[in-house]
Amino acid sequence: MKSKTLIFVCVCVFQLFSMATFLGSMEDMRAVFNKFEKNGDGKICRDELKSTLSALGFAFSSDEVDLIMLEMDKDGNGYIDVEEFIAFHGISGIDGDENQCDNKELKDAFDIYDLNKDGLISANELHAVLKRLGEKYSLSDCQRMISQVDKDGDGSVDFEEFKKMMMNNS
Repeated sequence: MKSKTLIFVCVCVFQLFSMATFLGSMEDMRAVFNKFEKNGDGKICRDELKSTLSALGFAFSSDEVDLIMLEMDKDGNGYIDVEEFIAFHGISGIDGDENQCDNKELKDAFDIYDLNKDGLISANELHAVLKRLGEKYSLSDCQRMISQVDKDGDGSVDFEEFKKMMMNNS
């Protein structure tokens, strides 16, 4: 997997969390940071990053995780602190160009949540993925989240709705 794709996947993962947490405020960003930072030391280590990405269904090699860490760890201390995390999340597309986000990369991110591969993200699928990540959202919470992205009113999020949400959040 190329560096650009890895970085895009990380941006997508962070934005996927926004589907559940409605990112925007610094408090919200810190809450997402805390989902990655598991041991309470105030920084994300390589193993915490790999663990969270694995829970989302990514099977990154050690070299790929190292590359992600290298991109995010701007001070080179081997950890991602909250400031680096927030700065990284603020990236608007890859290389500053939102048009760089291609459909394959978006589809890969979409597939994290589309567990049954029917081309739709249902509230049940969102609930299952969030539960796997240790989130304690109810099914009705997930239905509400889906309804905020579901523009055609069918009760689920299709790829086009997902793509629009992702592009609006980047």
